[in-house]
Amino acid sequence: MSGGGLLHNILFFIIAIGVLVTFHEFGHYWVARLLNVKVLRFSVGFGKPLIKWTRKKGEDEIEYAIAAIPLGGYVKMLDEREAPVDSAEISRAFNTQPVLHRIAIVVAGPLFNFILAIALYWVVFLNGEQGLRPVLGQPDVDSIAASAGFAEDDEILSVADTEVKTWQAFRLALIDHGIDGGHLSIKVKDGDLLVVDRVLNIGDRHILDNQTDVIEQLGFNSWQPDLQPIIGGVTETGAAKSAGLQEADLVLAVDDQSISSWEQLVGIIKASSGKSLQFLISRQGKEQFISVIPGERKQGDRIYGFIGAYQHVPDEVIEKLKTHIEYGPGEAFGKAVQKTWTMSVLTLRVLGKMLLGEAALENISGPITIASYAGITASIGFVTYLSFLAIISVSLGVLNLLPVPMLDGGHLLYYLIEMIKGSPVSEKFEELGQQVGLALLLMLMGLAIYNDIQRLIN
Repeated sequence: MSGGGLLHNILFFIIAIGVLVTFHEFGHYWVARLLNVKVLRFSVGFGKPLIKWTRKKGEDEIEYAIAAIPLGGYVKMLDEREAPVDSAEISRAFNTQPVLHRIAIVVAGPLFNFILAIALYWVVFLNGEQGLRPVLGQPDVDSIAASAGFAEDDEILSVADTEVKTWQAFRLALIDHGIDGGHLSIKVKDGDLLVVDRVLNIGDRHILDNQTDVIEQLGFNSWQPDLQPIIGGVTETGAAKSAGLQEADLVLAVDDQSISSWEQLVGIIKASSGKSLQFLISRQGKEQFISVIPGERKQGDRIYGFIGAYQHVPDEVIEKLKTHIEYGPGEAFGKAVQKTWTMSVLTLRVLGKMLLGEAALENISGPITIASYAGITASIGFVTYLSFLAIISVSLGVLNLLPVPMLDGGHLLYYLIEMIKGSPVSEKFEELGQQVGLALLLMLMGLAIYNDIQRLIN
């Protein structure tokens, strides 16, 4: 990655974390103020403050700060457990509040993340839902999709009870309805324009137990027009980039075998992982040889080659495949609420599958991967970046509600125990919980960063 690209990613990562953390902490802050709990400090980031200022709110002076480590934030409230409290202000200390008030203050942070996600998705849907129509190409031989009878020119209409209008929606619906395995009913419009129900037998397969895309795992392929083998672009870390292949290169032959279509080229690459291939290309009218060694990608028990290059598709073909769905303000809001709910439930289900060993831990991403996606989505466009922010906001809301000490959900667990036993948990129990929670969070962060580094290496 170039220095400019790295700075671009870091900038949009900091913007994303800043927006999400500020909104989360504002939830705690706003409800605390609403319930007359005294707020001492509102900080975005941890560590030494880079900027701080004091502002008077009613009779209170509140310090606001932007700190050096932009990976979180906090709202500091008056609390007897942290420092002596003047008797005149005891009633405004957080620890003296009724348990329902404390629950309201704690749950407000994650709740504001869900509210932010709804607002962001609302803007996204107001701009219309767009993408490529989910039209299938020929499924992989002996794949689950082929066994279910899917055929070239099938257009996906719905997965179970979820309507599908784009490839992105098809992928999400497959994960949502197929995560538990079993049989999946998929409605298609076939090449003769007949509406047909096909049954996809996922069985006991765990579709998230490796990093292969779920569409690939099941053997689905997008419909590809019969076009010349012209490279539309290459990924930053693939074999194509390393070998020197470039956008607009026309592949004439591979190992003296004449190439007439992109599908033919893909077939050769898939069958040649780790093997050196001699590409004959035409670049700006001049022919030259380039040696390419495809990388390795696993799909179940099979190994496929790939080089990190994608096909050039003319604008007129893209226009034919593109779809754009318009929504009014009310309908967009309904879609935003539904999307936030779906993503929240799906996040919980994926976490559950990880705990059961039915989803790969490689699915956990850390700050490096998130920064990369922040930069990529920002490069694509403002609306795509907002969609990215919404997804991260949902994840932040869900993760903070998990019953892990040091997270909001851990505090809610303490308050639930307090409501049952009639008195707060002991300080010793709470300290032990914080130590366990810190250890769990450090392990999770270590795993996430390890996964990030592995992605960079691979």
